[in-house]
Amino acid sequence: MTSRLDPQPLEWLDRSETLSFEFEGKAFTGFAGDSISSALLASGQTLLGRSFKYHRPRGVVTLANHDVNALFQSSEEPNIRGDITPLTAGMSLTACNVNGSLEKDRDQIIGTLSRFLPVGFYYKTFHNPKKLFPMWERVIREKAGLGTIDTRWSVRRQAKTYGFCDLLVIGAGASGMQAALSAAEQGLDVVLVDENPQIGGSLDYQLVNEANAAPIRERLKAAVQNHANIRVLPAHLACGWYTDHYVPLLGPNGIIKMRARAVISATGVMEQPAVFRNNDLPGVMMASAAQRLIVRYAVKPGQRGVVLTANSEGYRAALDMVKAGVDVAAVIDMGSANSRGVWADEIRQQGIRVLEQHAVYEAKGKKRLTQIVAAPFDGHTCEPSKAFEIDADLLLMSVGWAPAAQLLYQAGGRLAYDSTLEQLLPQELPEGIFACGRLNGAFTLEQRLADGERAGAEAAVFLKDEALPAELAACRDREAHSHPWPIVDHPGGKNFIDFDEDLQLKDLVNAAKEGFDNIELMKRFSTVGMGPSQGKHANMNGIRVLAAVTGRSIDQTGSTTARPMFHPVPVQALAGRRFRPERLTAMHQWHLDNGARMMEAGAWLRPEYYLPTSETGVSDAAGAGNLSIREQAILREVQAVRTGLGLIDVSTLGKIEVMGPDAGKLLDGSYTMRMSNIKQDMTRYALMVDESGVIVDDGIAARVAEDRFYVSATTSHADATFRTLSRHIVEWGLDVRLVNRTGSLAAMNLAGPHARKLLAPLTDIDLSEENFPYLGFKEGNLCDVPVRLIRVGFVGELGYEIHLPVASAQRVWNTLMEQGAEYGIRPFGVEAQRVLRLEKGHIIVGQDTDGLTNPFEANMPWAVPLKSKPWFTGKPSLALLKARCQRTLRGFMLPKGYSGELPKECHLLIDSGDIAGRITSIAYSPSLGRYIGLAMVDQPLADSDRLYQVRVDSGALIPLEPCATPFYDAEGKRQTVDLTEVA
Repeated sequence: MTSRLDPQPLEWLDRSETLSFEFEGKAFTGFAGDSISSALLASGQTLLGRSFKYHRPRGVVTLANHDVNALFQSSEEPNIRGDITPLTAGMSLTACNVNGSLEKDRDQIIGTLSRFLPVGFYYKTFHNPKKLFPMWERVIREKAGLGTIDTRWSVRRQAKTYGFCDLLVIGAGASGMQAALSAAEQGLDVVLVDENPQIGGSLDYQLVNEANAAPIRERLKAAVQNHANIRVLPAHLACGWYTDHYVPLLGPNGIIKMRARAVISATGVMEQPAVFRNNDLPGVMMASAAQRLIVRYAVKPGQRGVVLTANSEGYRAALDMVKAGVDVAAVIDMGSANSRGVWADEIRQQGIRVLEQHAVYEAKGKKRLTQIVAAPFDGHTCEPSKAFEIDADLLLMSVGWAPAAQLLYQAGGRLAYDSTLEQLLPQELPEGIFACGRLNGAFTLEQRLADGERAGAEAAVFLKDEALPAELAACRDREAHSHPWPIVDHPGGKNFIDFDEDLQLKDLVNAAKEGFDNIELMKRFSTVGMGPSQGKHANMNGIRVLAAVTGRSIDQTGSTTARPMFHPVPVQALAGRRFRPERLTAMHQWHLDNGARMMEAGAWLRPEYYLPTSETGVSDAAGAGNLSIREQAILREVQAVRTGLGLIDVSTLGKIEVMGPDAGKLLDGSYTMRMSNIKQDMTRYALMVDESGVIVDDGIAARVAEDRFYVSATTSHADATFRTLSRHIVEWGLDVRLVNRTGSLAAMNLAGPHARKLLAPLTDIDLSEENFPYLGFKEGNLCDVPVRLIRVGFVGELGYEIHLPVASAQRVWNTLMEQGAEYGIRPFGVEAQRVLRLEKGHIIVGQDTDGLTNPFEANMPWAVPLKSKPWFTGKPSLALLKARCQRTLRGFMLPKGYSGELPKECHLLIDSGDIAGRITSIAYSPSLGRYIGLAMVDQPLADSDRLYQVRVDSGALIPLEPCATPFYDAEGKRQTVDLTEVA
């Protein structure tokens, strides 16, 4: 059955483009311009979702971004708001929060248990017996939440932009457009923003059939869109207000961070629900929702309708229903129709039944509305004995409004309850903040236009530094548009105040009686207003209930704190564009051409491993189990370094020249070990800690001359190390000059038994052990390129770190690869390097250490000469920490041939049921034929010889054998002896 109407004058649809989509496995169609909800309703699908707690059937309520029970799930996105999300071709959607299908949700049985699930039940239940609580916790967690997150989503980035204006007008309805025009005429640069894709506000749906509104609508829209001083931003949501009128505007392409000199809030009002039994059935909706359905989407909201009203707007909605072909069975007025104006007169003239001083006592139906029960109403309670039934599949509620004043609250504005309008209205506004329109109590079109004119003029005068007293009440209406108590009690309950959380009237009454009689406390205990709609349709009635129970006024009861964001904002919009600078080494293209799989290392892209297409496996990795292609590639590279020759690009290391008379003093104070006594042409390990003794970086310091050093730093900490050294120069008043050469110098590490044989004929540097020992440093030429060579041992083999100008790096790299072919040279990546260094027990700062690790915990007391060195940064802290070491980095092994579930980095060690540490590194060692690793182990377990127990993903405990490090070549002979010459 289709509910689509003939074309409407102001509809948002493009009927020339039909869109096909799926919902719950069924095929549907809609038009371009439809929302998801409107397309489903047009096809006769009235059941759109299930409620959060009781899984009750739910449908459209507001069609204004508040329909949180009509949320949808796609393959990549959860919790899609169907009432405002545009339909796109090919969508495949399911309902959120269902167990099984939407039609046959198995969890709807929870509704039959509602009497056992009162407000706050989760605070009071399931704790006894204590041993069953973990089971109940799992059950509750499984039932909580709405959509399902798929971590394999497609990455979508949105850029943030910045905007500036004299005046930001939020809300492009009648008053907002008039305010923008009034200010623009005074020469102000105005930005007019509205969350809807088209401007016009309620002019376009609530007053669409008012003849006198048509010329005003046309005039205002044309004027603002053509004014040179006005920038119109439709489909942009003002998310929140921040200091100095900083307002983020969320649009289709991301967030605009708008800074304005002044702000006018013309955000209007939000229609509020009536409270009666089963007021959540599909077919029960706000009157404004039905008007939006007709005008924007050309959807007939029902066949036979009833309008429940407490204002003149309800009669206007009834007239709109009649024009759309809905059979209006009755208008139920909670008060008197005599004060409702000409719209009520028109209803009477059409012979439609008007029931004054009545209310809806109950709605009936299973999966949608079929009948309503009306009864006389004295302003606070119904008279059930005189109740009667009316057949209807549509019930419109127009009983009151709440101001969309969240931005005013965030800015520090004060609102107070006006008993004339029965609405919260602005009383005091901060400097540079103005309000107009229905938000400010101006309800008739004439009042809205006059109020917009006033607000625009006041903003212009304010920005010109002229004094003008605010006249907030000048254009306000004198008739109430909200009922002070649109709430009907019922012995059967199910009269919902908060549709998000399935909170009934009795829930809030009981919460207040239990002592949660402060509005903030009641919110947190009952969760009223804490659902996805953020209380937009629940807070006002919640305040009324608390005020009634406590005997206080609305103002004395107060309202909850409003915080950004005004509506939920996608994380991708908050994150903005992926802005990570990428730095490439001189050999980057060579890596790509030769099968490198790249990874991020700080700001750099580095080869993680190489995958030549001609090789498929590892023949001698016994004990490693079934290896992936990636793991095979890494092990091939490790074996190449251990048995032949490997070359790795380490250009990403920090490279800092330290020059001047106080160069040694600077390094002595900045690093734990003494640097001023390094012999020329030699190097020393450089460990840096902060004032608290925590490890922050490590590297190598080489002495180039008496007053000149060359220092390396880790890839991720290079810039921070340079900044630290620069700060120390200033703080300590030293005569030192620093040059950061990280970007101008490339570096590569040639390692393996054949390293000296390959380098010797290519360089003029004497590479003999006597002239160039381990940890030595030399300057010379390699392939006719000036270079610096450093004898390093990070990977545990004879190796030379080659530092040279970036412009010549590729040529030298190519020569080494070509000449090294006879030695089986292979490029190796970061992962192979990590395995190689792990076999030697070398730490990686930031992986084997964390933000609290000191050198004693890292098992590096040899790097902290507390007695022989007078002072260095962090020494006082380390002197205290030495005796307080509560954990130690220890090595461990898995048995040879182990084939069970593998531990992973960050898996926890368990001792006597308690956490006793974590794994920091683990890898398969082809040199040892078994898995090895490092773990940060709590004392006293770290100093014992007991087996460690690690809890793996399945929950099983796997034994680990503690052992000393290094695992490989403990005497370090392979770093100092040319094994090929010995052989």
